Amino acid sequence: MLYGLIGIAIYYLQDRILFHPEKMEKHRSYDFRIPHKEINIAYNDSCNINIIQFTTAVKPKGVVLYFHGNRKNIAWYARYAPNFTNNGWEVWMMDYPGYGKSTGTLTEQLLYNYAEQLYRLATARFGKDSIVLYGKSMGTGIAAWVASRKNCKELILETPYYSMTSLCAHYFPIYPVARMIHYKIPSYQYLQEVIVPVTIFHGTSDGVIPYNNAIKLQPFLKPGDQFITINGGSHNDLNDFPLFHQKLDSLLN
Repeated sequence: MLYGLIGIAIYYLQDRILFHPEKMEKHRSYDFRIPHKEINIAYNDSCNINIIQFTTAVKPKGVVLYFHGNRKNIAWYARYAPNFTNNGWEVWMMDYPGYGKSTGTLTEQLLYNYAEQLYRLATARFGKDSIVLYGKSMGTGIAAWVASRKNCKELILETPYYSMTSLCAHYFPIYPVARMIHYKIPSYQYLQEVIVPVTIFHGTSDGVIPYNNAIKLQPFLKPGDQFITINGGSHNDLNDFPLFHQKLDSLLN
């Protein structure tokens, strides 16, 4: 009975387990110290995509489309914008359905659709060889999906997972999660279709997405792609390591 009850809870509460959004009222303004512009795109009559475009003081080299993790909203990830703006790149962050000021009912397909709309917006201003796709945590699978279907300069993944189902299986090993979880996001499959350079960052002490889950992506990398291991790095502190900045700055320059 206990096994069954836990399994039922996982199935019906999976969205609450996987996603931790923080909504924001439409009239509120973001208080970022970095120059930025807020825009909204009507996806359909009931869905709105909220996007923050962090800008630079100089003519940008291009744009980084940043797909964030499963927590809170853009405000939580804005701290990472200087990693790109300081290197002369604009960085655009969008919120997923139900996050921040974005609306809509969260589904895997809608995550992809929102990401595609952000890419289309970028191509109106930048050439495809001036677009970098960057994914962090949950956003890595979404960034990989876009890169597998659209042209860009490169794909950068910070703390990625092999697939959402494999990650859930790590936490619930005694359950048939492949049949229970609605969200598959097979990053390993998308990487096989990416033709641009790929760089992966992952820490050996990641307690959210284990290193041994991410390292399974290595066989799907092409010659010249990079899997950069941050010894002692955990899930949210890679930004504190000099090696991370050294490699990222090199990619952006």
